[in-house]
Amino acid sequence: MDWLVSTIEAEIIPRLMAAHQDEAVSTASGSAGIQQQDVLAFTNVVLHKESAACLEFIESILDRGVSLQTVYLELIAPAASRLGTMWHEDACDFTQVTIGLWRMQQVMYDLSPGFRTEHDGLTTHHHRIMLTTVPGSQHTLGILMVAEFFRRAGWGVWGEPAATRDQLIDAASREWFDVIGISVGSEPQLVDLKAFVDDLRQASQNRAIAIMVGGPVMMRHEEDLADYGADAIAKDADHAVQVAEQLVALRNKKSGPP
Repeated sequence: MDWLVSTIEAEIIPRLMAAHQDEAVSTASGSAGIQQQDVLAFTNVVLHKESAACLEFIESILDRGVSLQTVYLELIAPAASRLGTMWHEDACDFTQVTIGLWRMQQVMYDLSPGFRTEHDGLTTHHHRIMLTTVPGSQHTLGILMVAEFFRRAGWGVWGEPAATRDQLIDAASREWFDVIGISVGSEPQLVDLKAFVDDLRQASQNRAIAIMVGGPVMMRHEEDLADYGADAIAKDADHAVQVAEQLVALRNKKSGPP
């Protein structure tokens, strides 16, 4: 129980509190088909209903013509942020937050097949990415969402949420990755971030490996990117795919014929 409490206080809640701050504005306007009341209602469902009810709620949103991508970015993510706010305001306890996050993750698993085939004409780029949190981090919802966006874009994704630092470095040395993406969940994780990035880069089978970082913490330290040894910062799951493809294109341009 002590471990669960410390995990939520140190890892999950700070990430949720800071994540997707812009989305409250966009959902209020309803410009993408998601209304602020949808976010509030979905948050209530994940707190008090079973996973099946959560999925039914999302299906009702999809029936309005809203895309799954919009549901991911403008419903699920802001609802997760809302849980963090409710925790901060003592409107719910740590058990409710944990269960709510688990239900969101279960819904994403259920939606995964449809999400990956939502758009016609998707191409397979044959790129591979390692997606990981900083070793020791317990948050998985964000990295799960990022992985879904990459798979839908045709990328091969390697990810082991419980992998240790040594296991991640070993994987980088044994397998080819075009990009490594690291999700940073809290300020304390910044202390050893550069050393971790440097170790991955040195061990990588791909000598021109591109490493990008993400998470609300990194968005607050965007100007310090070079201090952490990374090549780019991604602000959300959709942006992460765009950044990764730009990094690969830049690498190919540099390695191509003069």
